[in-house]
Amino acid sequence: MSVPTVVAVNLGSPGARAGLVPGDELLLVNGQAVRDIIQYRQLVDEAEVELLVRRGGLEHTLIIEKLAGGPLGVEVQSALFDQLRTCDNHCSFCFIYQLPPGLRPSLYDKDDDYRLSFLYGNFTTLTRFTEADLERVVTEGLSPLNVSIHATDPEVRAGLLRNRRGATSLRWLRALLDHGVEVHGQLVICPGFNDGPVLEDTLCSILDRYPELASVHAVPLGLSKFNKEAGLRVHTAVEAESVIDAVEAWQPMFLKALGRRVVFAADEYYLMAGRPFPAADVYEDFAQHENGVGMARVMELELTGAHTEPMGVASGFFAWTDGAPAEGYRAPRELPLGNACAPQGNEGGPWGNACAAEPGTTERAVRFRGRTTAPVAVLTGEYGAQVLGALLPSVLKNLGRDDVRILAVRNEFFGGNTAVAGLLVGSDLARVLADQPYGHRYLLPDVCLSNGRFLDGTSPTDLPRAVEIVRTDGIALRSALEMR
Repeated sequence: MSVPTVVAVNLGSPGARAGLVPGDELLLVNGQAVRDIIQYRQLVDEAEVELLVRRGGLEHTLIIEKLAGGPLGVEVQSALFDQLRTCDNHCSFCFIYQLPPGLRPSLYDKDDDYRLSFLYGNFTTLTRFTEADLERVVTEGLSPLNVSIHATDPEVRAGLLRNRRGATSLRWLRALLDHGVEVHGQLVICPGFNDGPVLEDTLCSILDRYPELASVHAVPLGLSKFNKEAGLRVHTAVEAESVIDAVEAWQPMFLKALGRRVVFAADEYYLMAGRPFPAADVYEDFAQHENGVGMARVMELELTGAHTEPMGVASGFFAWTDGAPAEGYRAPRELPLGNACAPQGNEGGPWGNACAAEPGTTERAVRFRGRTTAPVAVLTGEYGAQVLGALLPSVLKNLGRDDVRILAVRNEFFGGNTAVAGLLVGSDLARVLADQPYGHRYLLPDVCLSNGRFLDGTSPTDLPRAVEIVRTDGIALRSALEMR
């Protein structure tokens, strides 16, 4: 078991006044060995915090007095200090099995930890959930949680997870709902396995057995070119339409019985089927737009100014592994790149190395010393390009701009049906940017970065053109387009 290690101390905070510095190890907090950031935050919320600190091999005790519930002002290195609850399922569609070799080791960590579900929105199958876990979730109010359901038929679910406990672990879902825990469910649809009649049975069972679920989202499996499962394949357009039809047929039944639609299909299905997205009000509270369900409508509301505050955090894939704040995806985030947004030695670009986050802020905005009147190119994945291609013309007309283009980046690194912005990597961006002119502004969504790196280990400083990192929402994009 590791211990919380200080990585940053806010100036003027109680922690700073007590003399804490980066590198300090917190062996005990209020006499307790801390197992995760959840317990840590609860302990340091006290009005008096006693820390047993190790620095340079020497141990000493600090007693810090502050306002109850007030921040200690100390950031620690990770979310978990005890052992990660690894996943013992062997789902054929798991994207981690489809990663190429040679990536940084943390990307291959396969978790099934309810704590990461609470902190980062990860999905847990509950196959490793225990009575003690249930007690902690309920007593400490660890809600909401995200649960991978996939199918409610015990045999089908066990087959999908390749784990016999998959047949019985949904009893924990029932227990969580019985104790009032907010739970969002996910169905990863695999053609020929849990679509068609199985999907119909699953939706029926959810209404019958789990009506308290806050939302349930059907999403397509993702296949990379490294997939080794011969039985898996991408959806056809007809199959995508079938999933949409099933979801939209059940929504009125949920609405009539519960007053909520509950079940929704991912935006990808509408793109694959070539069908228009549902109206914004159909998505109700956009419970999982960051998971690609209603994201297009959220982007529309933000781009057009109908929403003036971002509707949530777009945390990207593998967000919990590197660079994410230990407090979880709900916490404010710094721009991950600091002052290194431009490629080194780029004499032809107008930005030089002058792109930097505002010091001391939690915004991921970027300031430029350069010609903001330059033409703009928006970098995004192939799905994002389809969405923005339909939304931007009217927005640009209102802004009086005719010099903005969309650069759709095909994901050759992962291949398969990988087309979302969150999985863009530096090698593919470099391929596209190499043919683009110098002197233009290239806007890159921050969702594809973790701690300043792409999934292939490269960084924006490796790209052949300077890029401007923007927060992944319509408000930030519009703001960047208004810079002239």
